[in-house]
Amino acid sequence: MKFLDQAKIYIRSGNGGGGSVSFRREKFIPHGGPDGGDGGKGGDVWITAVEGLNTLIDYRYQQHFKAQTGHHGQGRQMHGAKGEDVILKVPVGTQVLDEDKETVLLDMDVAGKTEMLLRGGNGGWGNVRFKGPQNQAPTHANPGQEGQERWIWLRLKLIADVGLAGLPNAGKSTFLAAASAARPKIGDYPFTTLTPNLGMVDLSPTERFVIADIPGLIEGAHEGAGIGTRFLGHVERSGCLIHLIDGTQEDVAQAYRIIRHELEAYGAGLAEKPEVLALNKIDALTPELREEKAAELEAVAGKRPYLVSGVSGEGVPELLRAAWTEVRRQRGEAAPVEGEEEVVETPGGWTP
Repeated sequence: MKFLDQAKIYIRSGNGGGGSVSFRREKFIPHGGPDGGDGGKGGDVWITAVEGLNTLIDYRYQQHFKAQTGHHGQGRQMHGAKGEDVILKVPVGTQVLDEDKETVLLDMDVAGKTEMLLRGGNGGWGNVRFKGPQNQAPTHANPGQEGQERWIWLRLKLIADVGLAGLPNAGKSTFLAAASAARPKIGDYPFTTLTPNLGMVDLSPTERFVIADIPGLIEGAHEGAGIGTRFLGHVERSGCLIHLIDGTQEDVAQAYRIIRHELEAYGAGLAEKPEVLALNKIDALTPELREEKAAELEAVAGKRPYLVSGVSGEGVPELLRAAWTEVRRQRGEAAPVEGEEEVVETPGGWTP
């Protein structure tokens, strides 16, 4: 399935049905009087967040959504039926934006959340409504009220607890595959990952969180270089970021600075999010080189990086535990005091 995280669509609520002009005509009843019914209300346009969707691909091939017009009134005071509603089903985390693509109208961040986008027009009154002492045989009725219409943007921001950041080929997809059951495409060339990937991490039966791998950033990404910062929105909601640095490259400190600069240039609070730093691909480094690279990173970042390998799995559980601790802190949940180890029973040990 193709990944689509934004779509522009046209929505229109239904017109109200017209009122009826009718008179009661029955044998032996010479003065039947007016009996025209009201028109039905036009259909509304609703949006609801549903589980099981992770892309807006449904809005790739259909961009126009129109609710049904209300049925017209009829004689014998029969009112028209309400027009059928239109319900837009979107993934959890979808934002509804105005046509300017900046004003956020709705944020569908909870499964089951349902909101009305446009209200259908009211139905017109039939001529029975206008009957009175001065006009006992009205010959007019109201037309239905016009529905509403507008263009909107749908923008998906994946709901993930932890986001992966790093340069292309930093080993993010390999790490995701080692940490979860996700099986992203992995290649020995830059920009293997072209769309975000999600994985569920199981630390224990009671500790589960979602981790998101986004395409790698390069220097100048905030100006559109490479894939740009288009997919950074998918980690805006995350509790913390895991910043992976390729330990096999020459200047690990410069790699760290590049990503930090791009996060700051993007904004949206990404640069202020808790960051767990990790030196990846240590399986390809000697013990002396590991220590040297870690010291370089510590000097520029001000904190000791975790040493991990997505290939061998070395250091992965400790890194995931540190990220989960940060997520819990952001949620306001109890977290182990610094210097104390949290005791968690994991039957059978940790498994990806």
